[in-house]
Amino acid sequence: MGEQISNGMNKKEYSLEFGGKTITAEFNDLADQAHGSVILRSGNTAVLATAVMSDNEKDGDYFPLTVEYEEKFYAAGKILGSRFIRREGRPSDEATLSGRVVDRTIRPLFDGRIRNEVQVVAIVLSIGEDDPDVLAVNAASLAVATSNIPWNGPVSAIRIGKNKDEKNIIINPTYVHRKNGVFEMDLLACGKDGNINMIEVGSKEVPESFVVEALKSASAEIEKMQEWQKMIVKEIGKEKRKIEIKEVKPETIALFKKEIEPELESTIFSGIPGKETIHKSSKKWSELVKTQLPDENYILAMAFYDEKVNEAVHSGAIEKNKRADGRGMDDLRPLFAQAGGVSETLHGTGIFYRGGTHVLSVLTLGGPDDSQLLDGIEVNEKKRFMHHYNFPPFSVGETGRMGGTNRRMIGHGALAEKALSAVIPPVEIFPYTIRLVSEALASNGSTSMASVCGSTIALMDGGVPIKNPVAGIAMGLMSRKNSAEKLDYKILTDIQGPEDHHGDMDFKVAGTKEGITAVQMDIKVDGIPVYVLEEAFEKAKNARTKILGVITKEIPAPKKEISKYAPKILTVQIKPDQIGMVIGSGGKTVNEIRDLTGAEITIEDSGLVYVTGVGDSAEKAIKIISEMTREYKAGEKFEGTVIKVLDFGAFVKIGYNAEGLVHISEIAPFRVENISDYLKEGDVVPVVIKEIDEKERISLSIKQANPNFAKKTQPQIGADKNRR
Repeated sequence: MGEQISNGMNKKEYSLEFGGKTITAEFNDLADQAHGSVILRSGNTAVLATAVMSDNEKDGDYFPLTVEYEEKFYAAGKILGSRFIRREGRPSDEATLSGRVVDRTIRPLFDGRIRNEVQVVAIVLSIGEDDPDVLAVNAASLAVATSNIPWNGPVSAIRIGKNKDEKNIIINPTYVHRKNGVFEMDLLACGKDGNINMIEVGSKEVPESFVVEALKSASAEIEKMQEWQKMIVKEIGKEKRKIEIKEVKPETIALFKKEIEPELESTIFSGIPGKETIHKSSKKWSELVKTQLPDENYILAMAFYDEKVNEAVHSGAIEKNKRADGRGMDDLRPLFAQAGGVSETLHGTGIFYRGGTHVLSVLTLGGPDDSQLLDGIEVNEKKRFMHHYNFPPFSVGETGRMGGTNRRMIGHGALAEKALSAVIPPVEIFPYTIRLVSEALASNGSTSMASVCGSTIALMDGGVPIKNPVAGIAMGLMSRKNSAEKLDYKILTDIQGPEDHHGDMDFKVAGTKEGITAVQMDIKVDGIPVYVLEEAFEKAKNARTKILGVITKEIPAPKKEISKYAPKILTVQIKPDQIGMVIGSGGKTVNEIRDLTGAEITIEDSGLVYVTGVGDSAEKAIKIISEMTREYKAGEKFEGTVIKVLDFGAFVKIGYNAEGLVHISEIAPFRVENISDYLKEGDVVPVVIKEIDEKERISLSIKQANPNFAKKTQPQIGADKNRR
């Protein structure tokens, strides 16, 4: 048989002018075993997205969707990784967060009753000036929407940069735009059909109205992307698979109505905070299913129970203004704040309670060398402010694996970090590396926002001069369409357990008394109208104000001094051309200073020197560096040490590495015959700089500094006669 020659790649391209750029979707047979795939490009940034659904169902009580976001080093044109393993390893935090954005956007549009595994993979093929995360959402949408996988998409993503004093927005700003730091707000929004279904915001204390207007602008731009995607799906989209959704048996419904339904409302709305009563009811139903319905699918029966609880929670809120723990719709749970009190060796601590959610936040201060080095395809810089979040299993009364981090921990930690970044003092004011760790020790709703509150307290307890205290709150939503296809809804302030699990929205808003610093929204429905979000923003502001009042009552302002157990950081500015002198050949000089003083020394390219140490080590190192780099002038006076005596004069050390010559004629206002009669090595003598020649050699004078010095050390008369 002869060799078969390929006719080449089959491909079809679609382009859209969007935000002043051309976005191109290429559908080809490169990954033709996937059920859907696309390469989406903007400038030099390209993302491949694929979607696959398994043939068989997976056992379990949840929809098995996994979203993977892969950063390839080749995308940046660099050989990265560790020195010994030059290949990709575990995802960076940035990649994990981007993957979460894709997941949170597409997940609500799947039928949660599906049990076939679905995997969506986004691979960054190349990276230019455009951020791949927005492309990844839109690419994932196109991959799933054009596949045979059942899904209620497409959905579109857009990033908006906006300045406070400008009306115009920048659509999908580049890395250059964002790095310049001129934006008052960086907003990533996803949505469809005029509604929003995912939000990420980082901002600099902007008012709620500012964010709402940006969301309205984002929603309008999203619809342009939506029309383009719908056109593509209409032209090349595959027919969707028919997935059989299993239903519970009539006898199961009958048993539920008889044994559980009569007491379900009183169980849910018992007024007891937490999940205890619902858990007891669930356990009762579980036993009934096992003993009386042996032929029923147990997982399906339990899902039916969950569905009925969901309906009851919604009806209670929308029709009767009732919440599970008996609070009003706008009521906060009991609040508690404590600064310090754990151990004085910790640099700063904050404890914050909001109902059954309890968080301990701990501050640690370090020097510039303690900063985190980020070296990835998107980010290559040092990070001086970090917030990390831990969620041990005992916080929800369960056992489980300890150690390590998961996507949820990384996401919650990053959200709190974003919320606090806006108030962290610049390095010029507070040159410390700042690390916060929030331990969620008890959880019943929104530990991430409690972490913001606890961390604010820890920062102030540790003496970090933050711009303003920050607090966060999680808002919820119960909604449903009425007979007229209009939305009936109730917004819930400070959601807890059952409201978080069964509600339609988890809307986290953090900020100061001046405005918003961070927003994150996840939903379980197709989308939320902007007018509902506008109302939620106002209610969140009221709640935030109350929480800030509790925090500032405990600690009104940052402490004036940092902990005595924290390292001390001092700075000194030297000229850039003096850096080499301080470092020395192969780092010899700077290492000698480190060994001599015990301080850590960091030198910036600008010549700014940071010295970090405990006790008086920083002061000692600063003194040495200041003396090393001092530029001496004629007329300056010093107390110097004689280091060498010669027939014609003596060398006197006046600084760490500066010395000058006192000629024999400059010792006394009279003639000196024998210099050793007046000076010996180790003597401390007063000197004044007489002159500095063109070779920077220093000439010193004792007699100009103190004419009487030589008289005090003048030899005995008898000794003078002997010399004569």
